[in-house]
Amino acid sequence: AQALGAAGVGALTSDQLRALNTADIAALTTAEIAAISTDNISTLTTSEIKALTTAQVAGLDTAHVQALGTAQVAVLSTAQAQALGAAGVGALTSDQLRALTTADVAALTTAEIQAISTANLATLTTAEIGALTTAQAQALGATGIAALDSGQLRSLSTQDVAALTTAEVAAISTDNISLLTTAQVKAMTTAQIAGLDTAHVQALSTAEIAVLSTGQAQALGAAGVGALTSDQLRALNTADIAALTTAEIAA
Repeated sequence: AQALGAAGVGALTSDQLRALNTADIAALTTAEIAAISTDNISTLTTSEIKALTTAQVAGLDTAHVQALGTAQVAVLSTAQAQALGAAGVGALTSDQLRALTTADVAALTTAEIQAISTANLATLTTAEIGALTTAQAQALGATGIAALDSGQLRSLSTQDVAALTTAEVAAISTDNISLLTTAQVKAMTTAQIAGLDTAHVQALSTAEIAVLSTGQAQALGAAGVGALTSDQLRALNTADIAALTTAEIAA
């Protein structure tokens, strides 16, 4: 098969390509793989896709990546998914991204995560969002975090939430911040809490307020405490109240 050369492989019909065994596919050069038309690459069997080397996958241009069917994307190994590179991951359609396994998503580099458009981030499954590492979650940036819906945000682990920058936390809409889990709120750093504006503070549910630690309550600052509603103030525990500064009490 390798002796066919790029021109020979490029001339094969879809039926002929599907007739190649997996060893033949794995033996093709990157130039020979690249010579397969986008129409024909979409017809390769899932076994043939699984047989591609990481070098072969890395050699695919964005047109070839976009031509892959969701069934083909679904069988990519973690190494193959990572081999797509930032350009390849950025070229994936929303359907293709959803076809990646959670293990594939967790294997992507931070550069690959950042290459996903905000429109496509919004279509990732909650399982895929939940699979993100803390470095990947932080790599989403403020615009990426802002693109996530409440279900996706709730899928972030507490470690992910704690790793977000203050700008990323501030990018969560007031509607969505009120829907975070109490475990996620408890995981927030005092710097993240201190970075919340009064609109975000007022959006916190009483259940979220109730789980604030004394350090978090104090981090609200005078403006934040002053913005609390009567229901929110009643949700603070006695230790939180005792931890407030005189300026916060005066607010």
